[in-house]
Amino acid sequence: MTAEPPTRQGVTVTNPILRGFNPDPSILRVGTDYYIATSTFQWYPGVAIYHSRDLVNWRPAAQPLNRLSLLDMRGDADSGGIWAPCLSHDGELFHLIYTDVKSWGINESFKDSHNYLTTAPSIEGPWSEPVYMNSSGFDPSLFHDDDGKKWFLNMVWDHRAGHHPFAGIVLQEYSPAEKKLVGPREIIFTGTEVRVTEGPHVYKKDGWYYLLTAEGGTSWEHTVTLARSRSLHGPYEVHPQGPLMTAVDAPHLPIQKPGHASFTSTPDGQWIMAHLCGRPLTTQGECPLGRETGLQALDWPEGEWPTLAQGGHHPAEHAQLPALPPHPWPEVPARDDFTGDTLRSEWMTLRAPAELLGVELTGAGLRLHGRESLMSRHSVALVGRRLQSLHARLRTELEFAPDDFQQMAGLTAYYDSRNWVYLRVSHDETAGRALNVTSCENGVYREHLAQDVSVGDSGPVQLEVTYSGSTFQFAYSTDGETWQPIGEPFSAGLLSDEHCGGLSFTGTFLALTCQDMSGRRAPADFRWAEYTEF
Repeated sequence: MTAEPPTRQGVTVTNPILRGFNPDPSILRVGTDYYIATSTFQWYPGVAIYHSRDLVNWRPAAQPLNRLSLLDMRGDADSGGIWAPCLSHDGELFHLIYTDVKSWGINESFKDSHNYLTTAPSIEGPWSEPVYMNSSGFDPSLFHDDDGKKWFLNMVWDHRAGHHPFAGIVLQEYSPAEKKLVGPREIIFTGTEVRVTEGPHVYKKDGWYYLLTAEGGTSWEHTVTLARSRSLHGPYEVHPQGPLMTAVDAPHLPIQKPGHASFTSTPDGQWIMAHLCGRPLTTQGECPLGRETGLQALDWPEGEWPTLAQGGHHPAEHAQLPALPPHPWPEVPARDDFTGDTLRSEWMTLRAPAELLGVELTGAGLRLHGRESLMSRHSVALVGRRLQSLHARLRTELEFAPDDFQQMAGLTAYYDSRNWVYLRVSHDETAGRALNVTSCENGVYREHLAQDVSVGDSGPVQLEVTYSGSTFQFAYSTDGETWQPIGEPFSAGLLSDEHCGGLSFTGTFLALTCQDMSGRRAPADFRWAEYTEF
């Protein structure tokens, strides 16, 4: 992200402001602090919360769903887990509403989606034990009305034949004293002709209740729809100018898929919209970085409808935001020697806490005890971080002594259990300890080298994966100085929402991993890892 010096009109930011797999943003201001919560799907800990004081510089602030009592996703479907959290504050506590989607599928009639609430006195926690809300649909949110009442919203999923599955936005009161939903459930909005109405958020301004929703699905037809009513219960009239934002009619724009938005305001009453977006390699092509978060400024005169500050309904790549006092954060070192007591916040695991997945910080590095294959949805020894640029490299040093072909460890570019490319060290009866590049493409496994490449029976091996725009390639070194490419380059689009099953929701991760399908849990030691962009 880049920023120009502040002007009288504001500061120019380049979207996306949260790069690489940060979808479904829920933006919130508390005092002079701004927070954005984004979806994490099957990645653990659940929900990523970022913090800024100037809307330009953002840093990780919290990963609240970090224990099994709050979230256990073992067995959850790919692109299941945490969908569309909502972060709010009632003057005393932070409230985080989240969904754990246990099962779903593009061709499946049912979605098992359970909605919960957790609260905390500060963004760092401690976060309370979860309160179960309901399971009638996903994309839940919580609205704190000025009379003290709290209202829970979500979309309703209708599995019945002949019914549109997105059945509307349901409203029900939440009782903090009873810790449950109370009173009648009512559908307050069924959407526009665009359909696929989801992602509800309510805001109250100038005596109006504004209902913000996403429509059109989360790909190229994605749309931000706004409606309002004098009553929270409706009826709601839709913005007379049509979608507040969409790129459906502008496939040439560099920022695509705008939708799933949320609002906040500055202390002096300027309004900001956070929204999901994607950056395709080609026009309506593949988005290897997944769905990201952008910001737009709004013009919102008293009593009137809001509009995009730049006019029209298209997302701006370079958006003018209010010029707040600059507040940069310290830079995170590119190299991680894994010397702390816990993983740095950029590292995530799959579906469960690290300590349950054979992940150990030894003081001298990261040790992974081999678990199930990369195709597992239960117990995978893997530690990964988001790919945030298509010009980036991850390097690591591995010490590993496999004595069986079922033992392997190395570096993977990973999308989900059915889509990954893996530079692995294993044992071959002829070559001894050796490398190969393997992959899984929509469930089809391949080995890309006809013969494993021997790297000697002992000593460290350095591994790297480099993204060079539309392609990525692996390389290795046994002396830390001379790097040898291994295998052919792969298309960056291979690991994208569009390529992986046609409707998936995460982006590319670069990960350190270890498997032992023999069950002996052979350890692999990663001495360091270094992520750089260029």
